[in-house]
Amino acid sequence: MSTMSNSTTGELFCPLLQTMQEHSLNNNTKANLVVVCIHGLFSCLGILENAIVLWVIGFRLRRRTVASVWVLNLAMSDFLATLTLPLFTSYLYFSHSWELGNPLCKTQASIYFLNMFVSAFLLAAISLDRLLMVVKPVWSQNHRSVGGAWKVCVLGWLFAAINTLPYLLFRSVTKKRDGRNLCYHNFGLILSSQATLERDCKVRQAATAISKLFLAFLFPLVVIAASYMQIGVSLRNRDKRRKQSATRLTDALIVSNKNEASETAKTPTSTKNIFLKPVTSGPALTLTPTTFSPTTPTEPKQGQLSQSFTKMVTFVIAAFALCWAPYHIFCMIEVSAQYWDNLYIVEVGLPLATTIAFLNPVLNPILYAFSCPHFCVRIRQSLGAVFDGLVEEGGGLLMMPGRGIRAHIRRKSSRDVSLGTPGTPGGSDSPCKRPDIQPPFPLSLTSDGHKGNDMEKAKEEEEEEEEMQNGT
Repeated sequence: MSTMSNSTTGELFCPLLQTMQEHSLNNNTKANLVVVCIHGLFSCLGILENAIVLWVIGFRLRRRTVASVWVLNLAMSDFLATLTLPLFTSYLYFSHSWELGNPLCKTQASIYFLNMFVSAFLLAAISLDRLLMVVKPVWSQNHRSVGGAWKVCVLGWLFAAINTLPYLLFRSVTKKRDGRNLCYHNFGLILSSQATLERDCKVRQAATAISKLFLAFLFPLVVIAASYMQIGVSLRNRDKRRKQSATRLTDALIVSNKNEASETAKTPTSTKNIFLKPVTSGPALTLTPTTFSPTTPTEPKQGQLSQSFTKMVTFVIAAFALCWAPYHIFCMIEVSAQYWDNLYIVEVGLPLATTIAFLNPVLNPILYAFSCPHFCVRIRQSLGAVFDGLVEEGGGLLMMPGRGIRAHIRRKSSRDVSLGTPGTPGGSDSPCKRPDIQPPFPLSLTSDGHKGNDMEKAKEEEEEEEEMQNGT
């Protein structure tokens, strides 16, 4: 394949790009119109979704957590990528011709690859973070912090920027034979001569394609898979040890009760009757296992939150792999096109693979929302409550918790029961109902006229906040 240069500007073109200049594809106007409509819909949806996620995670959270830092940076990367979707839609609208100039061509390509590298890096970092929390819980409790998460994210953005630099330098607009403009990378732009053009193009194209494949796809997926495999092994071993300790504890209790029963059999009858009451009444047998039980009242809450975040991460990783796999496959086919005549497959398949990759930042906000526990209930409460259970790590995060329907029904029914049943604990919370404290007049008839109502409202608000924190 012969090399050539632009006669007017002296610009060198790689042999593969020369062949693409001569081809004229995608002339079906009706098919292009359908694709443009789909892309336009995805553009609006993706920008709106990621803007909402940034607003909720960035401004509606009272307390920043490590999980919220991960999600916030993923959303920032996806938001930047969706901002370039209208540019790509314009390229499709003009029948696969780039009419927006060389600066926007470089900007669109750079943000596209920046999102690819940042997403891969952050997903691998999240998986390692989950692994450390399971394998090294004490170390994670002492060293895992929001500041450390931000440092890792900054490192990820620098890593992505360095790997995006070649695409920023070599991306340019090239004029095709049929008059269209092609926004594509030309690896002969910088530090190349007519004698070394073909070699430089092959080496640079292969190096960028392989680096993308390994650094932005295969290596992160290996880290993710290895992390979750180790998490599964650690949890299974921990559960096995927990069952063994519970069995030993039960055996020890049985032996202890038998010894106590044999000792009481030797005591006099009067003493035996007094001693047997706590043994046979049951609390001594039931309270002791409950105290050492692995499922304490606070642990199900933490387990539920961790499970929701793990489910979200699993969905995001699966979407990342499915959306970016076709693109990397066609990039490797493009590298082989320099040696075999399969460029037509690349010219048809690569734009389609790029479109599928653009779906990733559009799908991620949907996965964030539907991974949240009790999504349908929380979406009716407030927009911020949708992400409350997703990124919290113990305690409510929202500045203004909403009023839950289920909490309202539960609170109303418990209030009716407490008021209708004399002597119940709920009915004796107010000082007016306690027999040892008799105020001279009801609190609801004091000078301000609202003390009783204020106490009741404060109690209701505390119950609502407790319901929100429990994820109901």
